[in-house]
Amino acid sequence: MERSPVEGSSPGPGPGAREPPSEPPDPGSGGPGAAGEVLAVLTSFGRRLLVLVPVYLAGAAGLSVGFVLFGLALYLGWRRVRDEKKRSLRAARQLLDDEERLTAKTLYLSHRELPAWVSFPDVEKAEWLNKITAQVWPFLGQYMEKLLAETVAPAVRGSNPHLQTFTFTRVELGEKPLRVIGVKVHPSQRKDQILLDLNVSYVGDVQIDVEVKKYFCKAGVKGMQLHGVLRVILEPLMGDVPIVGAVSMFFIRRPTLDINWTGMTNLLDIPGLSSLSDTMIMDSIAAFLVLPNRLLVPLVPDLQDVAQLRSPLPRGIIRIHLLAARGLSSKDKYVKGLIEGKSDPYALVRVGTQTFCSRVIDEDLNPQWRETYEVIVHEVPGQEIEVEVFDKDPDKDDFLGRMRLDVGKVLQAGVLDDWFPLQGGQGQVHLRLEWLSLLSDAEKLEQVLQWNRGVSSRPEPPSAAILVVYLDRAQDLPLKKGNKEPNPMVQLAIQDVTQESKAVYNTNCPVWEEAFRFFLQDPRSQELDVQVKDDSRALTLGALTLPLARLLTAPELTLDQWFQLSGSGLNSRIYMKLVMRILYLDSSQICFPAGPGAPGSQDADSESPQTGSSVDTPTRPCHTTPDSHFGTENVLRIHVLEAQDLIPKDRFLGGLVKGKSDPYVKLKLAGRSFRSRVVREDLNPRWNEVFEVIVTSIPGQELDVEVFDKDLDKDDFLGRCKVSLTTVLNTGFLDEWLTLEDVPSGRLHLRLERLTPRPTAAELEEVLQVNSLIQTQKSGELAAALLSVYLERAEDLPLRKGTKPPSPYATLTVGDVSHKTKTVAQTAAPVWDETASFLIKKPHAESLELQVRGEGTGVLGSLSLALSELLGADRLCMDRWFGLTNGQGQVLLRAQLGVLVSQHSGVEAHSHSYSHSSSSLSEEPELWGGPPLVTSSAPELRQRLTHGDSPVEAPVGPLGQVKLTVWYHNEERKLVSLVHSCRALRQNARDLPDPYVSLSLLPDKNRGTKRKTSQKKRTLNPEFSERFEWELPLDEALRRKLDVSVKSNSSFMSRERELLGKVQLDLADMDLSQGAAHWYDLTDDKDKGSS
Repeated sequence: MERSPVEGSSPGPGPGAREPPSEPPDPGSGGPGAAGEVLAVLTSFGRRLLVLVPVYLAGAAGLSVGFVLFGLALYLGWRRVRDEKKRSLRAARQLLDDEERLTAKTLYLSHRELPAWVSFPDVEKAEWLNKITAQVWPFLGQYMEKLLAETVAPAVRGSNPHLQTFTFTRVELGEKPLRVIGVKVHPSQRKDQILLDLNVSYVGDVQIDVEVKKYFCKAGVKGMQLHGVLRVILEPLMGDVPIVGAVSMFFIRRPTLDINWTGMTNLLDIPGLSSLSDTMIMDSIAAFLVLPNRLLVPLVPDLQDVAQLRSPLPRGIIRIHLLAARGLSSKDKYVKGLIEGKSDPYALVRVGTQTFCSRVIDEDLNPQWRETYEVIVHEVPGQEIEVEVFDKDPDKDDFLGRMRLDVGKVLQAGVLDDWFPLQGGQGQVHLRLEWLSLLSDAEKLEQVLQWNRGVSSRPEPPSAAILVVYLDRAQDLPLKKGNKEPNPMVQLAIQDVTQESKAVYNTNCPVWEEAFRFFLQDPRSQELDVQVKDDSRALTLGALTLPLARLLTAPELTLDQWFQLSGSGLNSRIYMKLVMRILYLDSSQICFPAGPGAPGSQDADSESPQTGSSVDTPTRPCHTTPDSHFGTENVLRIHVLEAQDLIPKDRFLGGLVKGKSDPYVKLKLAGRSFRSRVVREDLNPRWNEVFEVIVTSIPGQELDVEVFDKDLDKDDFLGRCKVSLTTVLNTGFLDEWLTLEDVPSGRLHLRLERLTPRPTAAELEEVLQVNSLIQTQKSGELAAALLSVYLERAEDLPLRKGTKPPSPYATLTVGDVSHKTKTVAQTAAPVWDETASFLIKKPHAESLELQVRGEGTGVLGSLSLALSELLGADRLCMDRWFGLTNGQGQVLLRAQLGVLVSQHSGVEAHSHSYSHSSSSLSEEPELWGGPPLVTSSAPELRQRLTHGDSPVEAPVGPLGQVKLTVWYHNEERKLVSLVHSCRALRQNARDLPDPYVSLSLLPDKNRGTKRKTSQKKRTLNPEFSERFEWELPLDEALRRKLDVSVKSNSSFMSRERELLGKVQLDLADMDLSQGAAHWYDLTDDKDKGSS
C-alpha cells in the first residue's frame, strides 16, 4: 500500500510538542496560508482518529472492553512519568540559576553556627593543638584514673562520715577528646605574662562510676558537654627553662555545661546530700571554673608568691549605679489578654560570679531604682558587665531585655554615664559606671572618706578600701578530745560579713592557701576577726582580732607574717598576708551638667546630682592607668673586680713555649650583653669595671658569666659561671668569689648590688658625688636615677592630606637609648599602653624626647620633657596630657623618676623625708671599690658628703680655690684624684681667663705623671668633674706630693700659660683611705696651699 506524500514525508508532531509560531499570512496572497491551516486541521483530526484505532481493532477481534481500559491506563501512566521528569528539570534549572541565594539560605543558616576563627579575624585556628590533644587523650585518661583513685577519693571519704565507703569503680575519658575551636592572643601590658583565650568545645563520651557501699548506692556520669572561652595565663616568664613559671586557667564567663548523670536520684538519697539537687550541683561545678576561681599549675619548684598567682590582686573596682530604665515593654495582661497592663520590673546585675538583684518597682514602665553596687574586676579585657531586666510575676518572671558592656571601656573612660539599649526587648537602662583604682597610699584615705560622705548609695554605703587576705597555713593547733587530729577551717569576719575557708582533715598543721576579699567602709575603725574552728563549728581552736589600722602604717599597706592565736596552744599560730588598697576615684574626671538639654533631661532621673555623684557624659581621662607592675623595676649594678689562677692559653714556637692569657669577661642578663676590657698577659687580672642593667622581679633570672682569652683568630674559653639573682633581689647585695666551671682552675670575683629607685630628690647630689668616687677610669658614667615612662594614648593627631587618619607610632629617646612603640592603624587617637625605662646619669642635664610619627607620613608632633622638671614635681612624677610641638595633638603619659641610692656606698636617703637633714647610714660605710676597712665613722662620712658645700666655710683666698678629692683605690692599687671645680679665680687681664687644671706627682715631672683637665672658656668658676689615676703602690704614693696648678692660655697665638694659682698636697699627711672632697686655697708659686 502506497502512502500519500503528506503522510510519508512530514509526520505531524507528537502530543505535547511545541509548534513554532507561524508567520502572519500575507493578505495579498491567500493560497499558501489557507493550505497550511487546512493541513494543520487534518493532521489534528488524524491524531485523534488514531486514538480510536485500538478500540476498533478490539471490537473487530471480539475482545472485551478490559483490554481497552488497560491500554488507556498504560498511556496515562506514561504521560504522568513524562510530566514529572519535566518538572524535575525545571526545578534543577531554577536551582542552578539562583545557586548563591539558595546556598546562603540552606547551608549557612546562622552566623552563630560558624566557628570563632571565621567570625573574628583575630581568632586563629588551632588544628595542630587538637591533633596533639587527640594523641595525648588516652594518657590523660590514665592520669585522671590515678588522680581520682589516689587523691580525690580519700578526700571525699574524709569530708563526710556518710561517705567513708566512697570509691570510683570506673574511670574512662572515652575516645572523643576536647577540641579547641579557636585561639586568641591578647597583647599584655606586662612583660612577664602571656594571655590566651581558648574557645573550647567538649562533647565527650566520658564515663565515671562511683559507689557508696554502705548505702548500696551507685551513680555516675555518662557523657558530658562543655562549651566556653577558657583563659590561659602563662606567668611569670623566666630567664631559665621552662621559661614559664606557672599556668593559670579559668573561664571569664560561666561556660555551658551539660552532664548526663546516671543514678543521681540514688546518690541524693544519702544522708548529708539530701539537701542538694541536680541544678545546685551543676551550678557549683560551673561556678568553680569561673573567676575568681583559678586552676594554677606551677611548672617550677619553689615558685615565689604562689598565693598571689592563684588569687592575684584585682585590677580594679567598678562602682555600678543602677539609676533607672525607660520605655520598657508591658507584660502584664488582664481578662485573658483583653486588657493590657504594665510591668513590675527589677534588674539583675552580674559580673562573673558576682550577682546583685534590685528591688521590684510595681506597675511602672519607667522605673527609678537608684541603687549602687561594687564589683571586683579581675581581668581586663574579658570580663563583662551584664544587666538583665525582668517583669516580676507570681509564676515565671518575664524577660524584658539585657545589655552587656566590656569592663575595658569603663577602664578607659574612668567614669561612664549613659543610657544603654536593651537587647532582646525594648527600652533603655541608665547606668553610671565608675572605675576605682587600687592605691597603696594611705594618705589618700581621708580624701576618699570625705568624698564618700557626699555619695548617696543604697543598699550599702560606698567602700573606701578593699582588703585581700591570703590565708596560708597554721601550726601546732590544739588537738580534739582523745588526742584526735582536728579538721580545721577558718572563719574571717569584718562586721557583719563572714567568709569561711575549706576544711583540712585530720591535721593540726593545716595548709589552706586561699584568698578572701572584703570591702571596707572605714578601715580606721574596723577589725578583722579570725576564728579557727573544727569543721563541726562547735570547737574553737584559736582566735585572732586584728585592728585594720595597723595596715595603714605598714609598708605598702601590707602585713605578711605569722600571727599568734589566742585561746589556743602556746605555739599555735597562723600565717596570713593581708593587703589593703585604697579605692580611689579620680575626681578630675567627674563633670557636672551645666543645664538641661540632653534627651530625656526632663525625666526624674535627670535631677541635679548631689555632691560626690558623677552623672554627666564622661570626659577623656585626665591621668594614665598603668599596670600595677609599672615602675617596679630595679637596677642591678655589676662590679667585675678580678680573677685568679686562670689557665694559660697562649703558645709560642709551635706550642714549645707556654705563655699566659689575655683575659676578658662577657656578661649576659635580661637580653643584654656586656664585655669588659682585655688585660694583656695576666693570669690574675684586675678589671674593676662596673656595669648596670635594669631588672624586674621575675623569679629564676640568672647572670651568665664567661671568661675568654683574646686571640687574633678565635678567642679561647677560660671558664664560665652562673649567678642566681634570687639572693641579690631579696637581700640587695652579693660579694663572692665564684669558681669557674668547665676548666681546671680559675675563679672570679664579682660584687652585685640591687638599687631600688626612690621618689625623692633629697640625696641626688650625694648620689652624683658618690658615683664619681666609685666609677673607674675604664667604666662609663654610672646612673644616678631610673626613668620609667608609661605612654598611654594620643588625641587630635593631624590627618593625612587633610582627610585620612594616620597610622601613628611613637619613639621615646633619652640620650642614645630609644624605644619604639607599636603602630596603630589609621586613627588620630591611638592607644599604645606601652612602658619604657631608661638609666639616667645626669638628671639635671638630660631630657626625654618623644616623637609621634606616622607610617609614610613623617613627624606628626614632638615633645621634649626636661628631667629637671621631674625633680621639682611631687614624688618626682608627672602624669597628665602634654601638648605636641611642630604639629597638633596631645599625648597622655606618665613619667616618674627614681633616685638610685646605694646602700653599700656610705649614702642612704630617708625613705619618707624630703629634707637634707642627716640620716642614718648603712652598717657598711665602705665605698664601692674602695678600701675594705674604713677608719672614720659613718656620721663623719655623712657630714662630709652632705655639707661639703656648706655656706658656713672659711673665706676664699685672694687667688681662689680648687675643689679636689684624693684617695687611694686599694682594689686597683691606684691613686685617684677627682678635680671637681674652681671658684673665685683671679682675673689678671681685661678678658676672663680660659682655665684648666694641671696635676703632676713630685718629685717626678715627666710626662708619665702629668695629667690635665679640659679647658673651660671665659669663666672664673669652671666646672670640670674629671677623674685621673696613677698606678703605684700605697707606700710609694705616701712618699709623693701632688702638685695642682690652675692655668690659663695667655693669648690665642701664644704657647705661654698664665699661672692663676697652685697648691701642693703632701700625700703622707693625708688620709687616703677616705674619698672626701675639700676646697683648697690657691697660692702663687712661692707659697703653699691651705685647706
